[in-house]
Amino acid sequence: MAALALMVFVLVLFAGSRWIPGRLVPAAVTDGPAMATGEAAAQGAGASRVYRLNGARLFALTAGVAAGLWIWSPGVLLRPYRHWGELLLAANVFAFTLAGLLFRTGRRRVPAASRPSGRWRGLGDYFYGVERNPVWAGVDLKFFSYRPSLIGLFVFNVSAAAVQYTGQGSLSGRMLLYQIFFFVYLANYFQFEGGMVHTWDLIAERFGWMLVWGDYVLVPFFYGVCGRTLIHLREPLPLWLGAVCCALFVFGFWLFRGANDQKHRFKTGDAVTIWGRPAKTLGGRLLVSGFWGIGRKLNYTGELLVYLSWTLLCGTASLLPYLLPLFLLVMFVHRAHRDDRRCRVKYGRLWEEYCRRARFRMFPFVY
Repeated sequence: MAALALMVFVLVLFAGSRWIPGRLVPAAVTDGPAMATGEAAAQGAGASRVYRLNGARLFALTAGVAAGLWIWSPGVLLRPYRHWGELLLAANVFAFTLAGLLFRTGRRRVPAASRPSGRWRGLGDYFYGVERNPVWAGVDLKFFSYRPSLIGLFVFNVSAAAVQYTGQGSLSGRMLLYQIFFFVYLANYFQFEGGMVHTWDLIAERFGWMLVWGDYVLVPFFYGVCGRTLIHLREPLPLWLGAVCCALFVFGFWLFRGANDQKHRFKTGDAVTIWGRPAKTLGGRLLVSGFWGIGRKLNYTGELLVYLSWTLLCGTASLLPYLLPLFLLVMFVHRAHRDDRRCRVKYGRLWEEYCRRARFRMFPFVY
C-alpha cells in the first residue's frame, strides 16, 4: 500500500509538471569546457532545453489539499507519519530502481568514449549517473525530482503537525514556529524556482543514484526529523529561545536568498545594481559585488543558519535533530571545495584574483 501511495504521489506530480501551464525558461548556457560530443548529441545542447516553471502551482495545490483535509478529514493527514517506515522502504526501492533505469538508458544513449574512464567506471556510472539531464516524456528528470522531494517533505511536516494537534488539541509554540519557518522556506524555493536553472547541480552534475537517493529518500524523510521530534516535546518554548530562532531564521534567510538572488540576476544579465551601487565584475564573468564580494559561498552559510534556526526549537530533548545541520555543514564544506577546484579549471587566473577579492568561503575570518 505504501509503495502504491508513493507511486501515485510521484506520478501525479510528474503529470502536473508535464501538463500544468507555467512560464518557460531556457536552460543555462555555460562558458566552460564543451560537453563531449556523444553526450551533447544524446541529451541536446543546453540552449535547446527549456524548463516549465509550474512548481509553485503544484506546491499551492498540495497546500490547498492539505488545508482542506485539516478542516474536513484530519485523520488522513496522520497516515504519512504512521506509515513512515513503510514509505521509507518503498522510497528506497524506488530510488535504487530509478537509478538502475537511468544507468541502463544512459549507457545506451551516451557512447562509452564520452563517459569518464577508469577501473570502476560501471559503479561510477550508477552512483553519479551517465547523463546530466535525462528527459522522459518531455520532462527533465533532474529538475522535476526537486518537486516530489520538497513537496514530500512538506507533506511529512504537515502530518507531524496533525499528529500533535489531534493528540493534544493544539499546536505547541515550537511546532507552530517550525511549521511557519519551513513553509516560508519551501514556498520561497518554488517562488524562485527559475533560479535553479543556474545552479551547479542542474548544470554540471550527472543524474544518478547520488542525486536520486538524495531527492527521494534523504530530503523528504530525514530533513523533517525536527518535526517528528517536536510532536511529543511538551516543554514550553522560552521567549529568549523563540527570539533567537526567529533572528537566526530571518538573518539566514536574508543571506541565503539574497546571495542566490544576486547571482541569479548576474547570470541572467539583470544585475544592474546591487545594494544601490553598480554591479562590479571580474572580466564580466565573476561577480564581486554584494555578498559575492565578501565570501564565495555565503549562500551555503545562510542556508545552514536557516536549518539551525528550526533545529534549536527542539532544545536538548534529543541529539538526533542536530545531526542534520552537522551533515549539511560537512556537505557544504565538501561542495565548496569541489566548486573551488572546478572554478580554478574553468576561470584560471581570474579565479585566483577573485579569491583575493573574496577571501572567505563560508564563514568570514574563519573559513
